[in-house]
Amino acid sequence: MTRLVLALAFILLLSAISLVTARYQSRELFVQTDRLRAQARELDTDWRRLQLERAELTRNARIDDIGRNELGLVQGQLSRTLFLQGERLSSVELGQGGQP
Repeated sequence: MTRLVLALAFILLLSAISLVTARYQSRELFVQTDRLRAQARELDTDWRRLQLERAELTRNARIDDIGRNELGLVQGQLSRTLFLQGERLSSVELGQGGQP
């Protein structure tokens, strides 16, 4: 009878330890999930900020301003444009290595 009581007490002890371990692991996973969700929100915010920054950097007015003010570019004028005229290549000539 004592052996049965000791066996049941041992099983009860193992069951209690496994319950405590399972709850501890559950809490650890909950904390980790919460951290990962916060990190995901942070990354999403950064991604949105970078999208806005990219849109601002690729704005045509900004590019035009940099070209004119920083690089000294000017708009092309028809009087300064050089037009080249050459023979038109047929598709057969282009198929032979691209050389006429």
